[in-house]
Amino acid sequence: MKIDNKRLCIYPKDIQRITGKSYRQSIRIMQNIRKELNKLQNELVSIEEFCQYTSLKIEQVEPLIIG
Repeated sequence: MKIDNKRLCIYPKDIQRITGKSYRQSIRIMQNIRKELNKLQNELVSIEEFCQYTSLKIEQVEPLIIG
């Protein structure tokens, strides 16, 4: 039986693919999410938190995340 590995966190490259914005702007979006959620700079942002911040549905976002 094969286990389907899904990531919990999102990276700037994923945000770039989803939004069509530049890599640098994707980093800024992640920084804004961390700031709004009172997270430290080294804490990861989950896909769910990204979806809540951008008001996107997780069903739309998951297929665009590779790996």
